[in-house]
Amino acid sequence: MIGHKEDFADAPDAIRASMKVAIIDDTPLNLVLMEKLVSRQPACEPVTFTDPALGLAWCLGNEPDLIIVDYMMPVLDGLAFIDKVRCRHERDDVPILMVTANGDRKIRYEALRLGANDFLNKPVDANEFGPRVRNMLKLRQAHLDTRQRAEQLASEVRVATAEIHERELETIMLLARMAELRDPGTGSHIRRMSRYSALIAKALGFPSAYVDEMLLASPLHDVGKLGIPDRILLKRDVLDREERLIMMEHARIGYEILKDSASKIVRFGASIALSHHERFDGGGYPRGLDGNDIPIEGRIVAVADVFDAITSERPYKSRWVLDAATDYLRRESGSHFDPECVDAFFTVFDDILAIHAEASYDPGPDPAFASPHPSRRQ
Repeated sequence: MIGHKEDFADAPDAIRASMKVAIIDDTPLNLVLMEKLVSRQPACEPVTFTDPALGLAWCLGNEPDLIIVDYMMPVLDGLAFIDKVRCRHERDDVPILMVTANGDRKIRYEALRLGANDFLNKPVDANEFGPRVRNMLKLRQAHLDTRQRAEQLASEVRVATAEIHERELETIMLLARMAELRDPGTGSHIRRMSRYSALIAKALGFPSAYVDEMLLASPLHDVGKLGIPDRILLKRDVLDREERLIMMEHARIGYEILKDSASKIVRFGASIALSHHERFDGGGYPRGLDGNDIPIEGRIVAVADVFDAITSERPYKSRWVLDAATDYLRRESGSHFDPECVDAFFTVFDDILAIHAEASYDPGPDPAFASPHPSRRQ
């Protein structure tokens, strides 16, 4: 009954990869017969078990390319075996042949329901066994080819997505750079305050994806300054009331520039641009929002932006020393700033100081008593 190797050698569409075939049958004679038949199939390696529990453990711990399992076995019959294999989702595409002498259709229907792909009758006929095994292995190879192609496509999508993301980040940084070129001295400011903002977001317990978005979007907070006339934006003296009202429009201008972008990060930047000058007590602009009605990203950036602004030298103001700056944040907690954001700021204050120190400021006078406002351009 055992076929000859040449019976398989000229088979069309020969299997292209080395295949492992698990054979589980508690009758040694049947096991030896099927092992020899599988061995005659090109590029096939039979793995045999008379103990179904051991066979199941091997199938679950490895990745067979075909499972041939007997129905009538002690403790764990073929139906239970198939059920346990199919319960592992990663085994869904492994074809299963059930070998049975039982002609009961209900058993076959149940085997099909549980995930069997085909059947072999006992006693095993070599002329039937070879083609059925070959067909199952071709099915397996098709699954493997599909999986490989899917992985290749997924890799290509990841590469394309990364390229799009890089272009998106480049666009964001160009927008931020345009804004900083309009307002000399703010280039390093946007880099520092964006890092401060990310640290605050992390301290508040936001997930890493949100923290990353905060880092990337917060540099867009002042992009609306592109729409502010130079006579106001570059003025070295204190702005008068009319000029200050015009300057305040940069929040809305920034929002209008960014809000319709296809980029999630740029739209996030639009929300920051619109809300980072709101005050927790409702006295901010442009909408006069208060408390938790202010988007959390605006509340976070408000703390980071003001802290960096008051500790930075500008043409129209001197910098504040750190003690005065931190005292201001604590004093304004609950009025200008969200108290939770202020608390988060001080939770990561060592990291804030490390970023602040990178600026290598020269020592200067404490202007906290010379000017009642943290920044004349806020």
